[in-house]
Amino acid sequence: MRQPQRVESATALPDKVTIWEVGPRDGLQNEKAIVQTEVKAEFIRRLLDAGLPIVEATSFVHPKWVPQLADAKELMEGLANPELPVLVPNERGLDRALELGLKHIAIFGSATETFATKNLNRSLDEQFAMFEPTVRRAREAGMDVRAYVSMCFGDPWEGDVPVEQVVGVGKRLFDLGASQLSLGDTIGVGTAGHVKRLIGAFDEAGLGVDHLAVHFHDTYGQALANAYAALEAGVTTFDASAGGLGGCPYAESATGNLATEDLVWMLHGLGIETGVDLEALVATSTWMAGHLGRPSPSRVVTALS
Repeated sequence: MRQPQRVESATALPDKVTIWEVGPRDGLQNEKAIVQTEVKAEFIRRLLDAGLPIVEATSFVHPKWVPQLADAKELMEGLANPELPVLVPNERGLDRALELGLKHIAIFGSATETFATKNLNRSLDEQFAMFEPTVRRAREAGMDVRAYVSMCFGDPWEGDVPVEQVVGVGKRLFDLGASQLSLGDTIGVGTAGHVKRLIGAFDEAGLGVDHLAVHFHDTYGQALANAYAALEAGVTTFDASAGGLGGCPYAESATGNLATEDLVWMLHGLGIETGVDLEALVATSTWMAGHLGRPSPSRVVTALS
């Protein structure tokens, strides 16, 4: 499987980045066929063994909304790893995370009115009132809180999303107590210049790249280009999904999250440290693809497996 890769370091890029692996949560949540809890647990263990420093395991969302993640409590009890982050939609989700002694949670906000209404059943402003007690209680319990901001680059109902609107939402989430904002291109319409403009706008607003992560979807084949643009802007935390698992239910023909393997191949080629064993990661994604009954959409998985 080993293939030659020439390393050519680029100037003014970070020496090291952190990959926030979202495959077990964001990747699997859209799968119609229920993946067995034991398979999910093995998937997470393999990802950790491959050197991924952060693996987001699941979400404590109501099973009615995401049946795939109905086994969240059972999964986390079996893993017995309080360092694994989980998504919590509200205080009820936080209660479940606290009961298990978990240390890291994430909340999921919206940069647009329509998506806030559809996804959270709240208006753009009302979402902050919903998140405030969740974040406050989590911080009081010593938890770290990450905030996802969806629809940062475009919305299927509202179209273009003003950069200033995204920055305003992000700042309010940060002011609630989030330690990091993950800026999501939920429908994959972002391009490199747009990425740099948004990151620059956050910096101008006093929230620098140390507090930002990026979460790209590859609907239009721009995820890697956007990741490189974010690198040039100084971002050092990148969300990605092993094997390119996941998809966007809001855009026809969306091809899912940026594949972790594709990101790692690019980063290693630039001489940037990730701590990830690419061969082990490819083997893991190939194994999971077998359980899902279809090949991985990742170009690197296809090339190396």
